[in-house]
Amino acid sequence: MTHLIGCLERMSRILNKILMGIAGLFLVAMVALACANVVCRGFNMPVKGTFELMGLFGAVVAAFALAGTQIQRQHIAVDVLIKSFPQRTRRILDFLNYLVGTAFFLLAAWQTGLLAANLWRVHELSETLRIMYFPFVYAVSFGCVVIALTLTVELLKIIGGEGERT
Repeated sequence: MTHLIGCLERMSRILNKILMGIAGLFLVAMVALACANVVCRGFNMPVKGTFELMGLFGAVVAAFALAGTQIQRQHIAVDVLIKSFPQRTRRILDFLNYLVGTAFFLLAAWQTGLLAANLWRVHELSETLRIMYFPFVYAVSFGCVVIALTLTVELLKIIGGEGERT
């Protein structure tokens, strides 16, 4: 079990580093696009499709940063009440949290994957720039798969007795 957890954790961390790098590139592109649009608007020539690109890029940034944020424990957590519970109760709550989170993100990945497949099949394009939507929706689906993997690793750590809430 420990070998399986270690292997999955390494895979999760590698995927997360790659996805966080890609998310960072998309975020830089969003900042550059926003700045360019502001400057061009000053000359009465806004950048065409800024709104579309910001939405598409933002979806990729959010989806790709989810799991990395989970690994670094940077999500907002309000655990004032939880800290007062005994260690065993906290472990049970962590187990349930990771179980429900894993199920949710697997369901989200499946449904967004189905949506992406449908968008590909019907050749759905954005209104202004005529960009295909499906690659961005597949990216969101993949981000959901990676956070599900990350949560599964945490779940397995709790089952294996490694995951301790501090």
